[in-house]
Amino acid sequence: MPRLAAASLAGTAIEFYDFFVYGTAAALVLGPLFFPSFSPVAGTLAAFATFAVGFVARPLGSALFGHLGDRRGRRPVLVVSLLLTGASTVAVGCVPAYGSIGVAAPVLLLVLRFLQGLGLGGEWGGAVLLTAEHAPAGRRALWSSFPQVGPALGFVLANGVMLALSAELSEAQFAQWGWRVPFWAAAVPALAGLWLRSSLPESPRFLEIDDHARVPLVEVVRHHGRLVLLAAGALAAGYAVFYAVTTWSLAYATERLGVSRTVMLTCVMGAVVVKGALTPLMALLGDRFGRRPLCLTGCAACALWMLPMVSLLATGEPLLMFLGILGALIGFITMYAVISAYLPELFEARVRCTGAAVGYNLGGVVGGALTPIVATALAAHGGRVPWGVGVYLTGICLLSLGCFALLPETRPVPAPAVEPATRLTSRDGATG
Repeated sequence: MPRLAAASLAGTAIEFYDFFVYGTAAALVLGPLFFPSFSPVAGTLAAFATFAVGFVARPLGSALFGHLGDRRGRRPVLVVSLLLTGASTVAVGCVPAYGSIGVAAPVLLLVLRFLQGLGLGGEWGGAVLLTAEHAPAGRRALWSSFPQVGPALGFVLANGVMLALSAELSEAQFAQWGWRVPFWAAAVPALAGLWLRSSLPESPRFLEIDDHARVPLVEVVRHHGRLVLLAAGALAAGYAVFYAVTTWSLAYATERLGVSRTVMLTCVMGAVVVKGALTPLMALLGDRFGRRPLCLTGCAACALWMLPMVSLLATGEPLLMFLGILGALIGFITMYAVISAYLPELFEARVRCTGAAVGYNLGGVVGGALTPIVATALAAHGGRVPWGVGVYLTGICLLSLGCFALLPETRPVPAPAVEPATRLTSRDGATG
């Protein structure tokens, strides 16, 4: 289990590094370079629109790689998705700016961002299932939480590189070539991740399946459609909160409040580090008290914190901004630490890779794709404190709270010592 967990964590860290480095670049520099005829706000909105394309592609990647995972195994998904995402990320760093090739520049950016999202859409399902299906039932949330640490590590790596370049280079140097370096650097960890994943064993639960679904997506839509939609709605809040504080807040603080890029990146990175460290602890609580109670608690905490968060951000004071972001991410990880166990347990094994991954990534379309765009537009037409952004995020959290309330609990429960036939338990240990 430690070896599997480490490999899954490393892979998700690499792929989310690729995904997050684009979000940071979109917040800081892509607007003027690829949409120079737009106003500053419009340029940022256009850059966030290319950012959103990655989220639109992720459910498509889930369906494509989910089919591969349910038909051929979880392990092939990890290799192919990592190769696609890594190659797309390196290519983004090679795209000339608008001043060199005109409208072809943003078009290429859109295509490569789409391919990034396609690869990441397959990554999560493969990494999570390979870990969750190897894990003992009583510690499934703990072991499967390690892939969820990967996004935090990937974010810190992406923003750490951006922070170092931002601190060492002039504005002109950063805009001319400095922002490209993190994209080029993605080649090294991608190759290391491919080597690491090539030796992983296949999931034992997959090997036990006798009747593989012929077309997993069709079966998921036909028999588990309501479950997928509820999962997507439940996860929307986490996406919205995370990308509000890690992507939109960068643009808002640097453009509207005049906070330096270095200070803002440091605030966000510090909060993400705490979030990553808390992930296994929250997962242990999920093994002890159940998946659904933690999801409901974290979602409710986020709903209550969104208005205080935007007021703290609006102060422009680094410590207060850090506290606002940290409170949001603690609420976020309270629900997301157990998602890697919760979603797979909701679906039967023969369509699990497709069902869990599509539900997870559809939540990204609802919560992650639109949030930076909507938040930027709302903040541009408000006062110094972007109350509209707080209200918008609170609304999404309340929607997700309702969806979590409609989902069942899945924490494995040991069979009773007397009359074992009175309770049905799935082969994976989840009650049914």
